[in-house]
Amino acid sequence: MKARSTIAGCVAAAVLLAGSAFGLQAAIKHFQITIHKDAIYPPDGRVLTRLPKETASWRSIGADATLSKEIQEALGTDNFLSRKYVQKNGPEEKATVVEFHAAYYTGMIDTVPHVPDRCFVGGGMQIGNNLGDLPLALDRSAWRLDEDVPAHRKGHIYKVRVENPHSADDGLYPRLPRDPQDMKLRTMDFIQKSGEHMYAGYFFIANGGTVCRAEEVRLLAFDLNSKYAYYLKVQVTSLRNVNSGEELAAAAASLIGELLPDLMLCTPDWVDVEAGRYSPPDPGAPKR
Repeated sequence: MKARSTIAGCVAAAVLLAGSAFGLQAAIKHFQITIHKDAIYPPDGRVLTRLPKETASWRSIGADATLSKEIQEALGTDNFLSRKYVQKNGPEEKATVVEFHAAYYTGMIDTVPHVPDRCFVGGGMQIGNNLGDLPLALDRSAWRLDEDVPAHRKGHIYKVRVENPHSADDGLYPRLPRDPQDMKLRTMDFIQKSGEHMYAGYFFIANGGTVCRAEEVRLLAFDLNSKYAYYLKVQVTSLRNVNSGEELAAAAASLIGELLPDLMLCTPDWVDVEAGRYSPPDPGAPKR
């Protein structure tokens, strides 16, 4: 009797699970939910090394950083850029110097391990202070609201012209992430083995929006109604003449503000993606 009861329970559970699976599949189909995420790239396949080496207020110094095969495998992408910039505002010995780092990921979005509070600590530094999510006071004077967007995006999407004679894309009008005026920099103070302080801050552009915390990337990129997912980590680290988190945020706002139009050309235009106008790059074309 007990065996019969156990069998009946198993059969009932199997029926319930089958019904649940059928219901889940029906719900996924009805609400057009996409569980698997495909990789997505800019239509012309451009990579981050395309970013200009000079802007109105900054110029690069030295060569772009290269990574060993092992470190690049740990980074998890070959589309990245690490470059030093110095501010063009007087004697070089008094000028602010920062390292700009960006890395592009796409497809199934899992955890985001490569942020300073994990990598720098793993490299032997200590976190001196978590300075919080500092506002990026970007120059908005050239931003223009984009009216050619769906109703639910109106008032949230801006375009800006690439105005940089050092950029091959001077004159183009890329779209910025949603609500760019709200962008923030996750900022921390690190203590090096020498006892000196280093400041680092980062944020993410993901599926056309922005967040500044690693744990929020999946929520933004894993949009259940989209078949694609990507995120771009943007990081700025102090190298010279930065003495506080506020000074780092000011330097980052200046540099990122001038690089942002070119940076957005290194990501898919999410308004076009949502409208079904996305055209994948030619896989046979060379990377730009």
